Amino acid sequence: MSNRAKVAVGGVAVGVILLWLLPFWAALLVIVGVPVVAYLALDPSQRKRLGRVTRKQLDR
Repeated sequence: MSNRAKVAVGGVAVGVILLWLLPFWAALLVIVGVPVVAYLALDPSQRKRLGRVTRKQLDR
C-alpha cells in the first residue's frame, strides 16, 4: 500500500470517527478546515509548486 493510500484511508477513518463523536457541523468544520489551514500555511513558492504538481498529474 502506497503512502498516499495510507493517508487517504487514515483521513476517511478520522472523518468517520469525528462524524460519530461530534455534531455534524463540528465534524465538517474539522474535516474541511484542516486541509485549508495546511494549504494556507504554505508560503507562495510552495503553493506554486503544489499547483504545478497537481496539474501535471491531471494531464496524465
